[in-house]
Amino acid sequence: MRKCTSCNNGVLKPHFLDELFRAHTCSACGGNWILIEDYVAWKEHNPEHTFPSDLDFAQVDATESRKALLCPVSGAIMQKFRISSRSDRRVDYSPAVGGLWLDKGEWELLKSEGLAGSLNAVVTHQWQHKVRQESARETFSEIYRQKFGEEVYEEIRDLRAWLQAQPQKADLRAYLLAEDPYSAEK
Repeated sequence: MRKCTSCNNGVLKPHFLDELFRAHTCSACGGNWILIEDYVAWKEHNPEHTFPSDLDFAQVDATESRKALLCPVSGAIMQKFRISSRSDRRVDYSPAVGGLWLDKGEWELLKSEGLAGSLNAVVTHQWQHKVRQESARETFSEIYRQKFGEEVYEEIRDLRAWLQAQPQKADLRAYLLAEDPYSAEK
């Protein structure tokens, strides 16, 4: 039996996560070690399965290991991957063996976020790129809200969307930005 990578107290015991696919659960902290190949194999045999959740994201009680974790199989440091732009939560992934560590409650968190069906995608470059883009968009949106105020920000967003849809948007921008659009002088 392998020792838990997170708490270093418990052992990883074979288990079926939600009675669906193979995992190893820590006897002490309740974390789960999942091999992506087990998850993908289960998913291929159950493509119609959905992960309904009546859990509210804010009510999910999940622990999170902030420290770097070692892969329980290879001993290499695992990488941390953000699950979404709406959350700072991260899962730990071992590219050496294709294993994923979920701290206690993180599976429920993934279900509440609607991400349990995308577990294998979360650890891809494309997913992480999308998370970074969404996070940057949300950050800029908040900056603009604070700078302009909510009402002005909503109006300027609507105006921008309208302008982007116009076939003569370059001329319209030039007209709007000109100090005096009725003068031949610059």
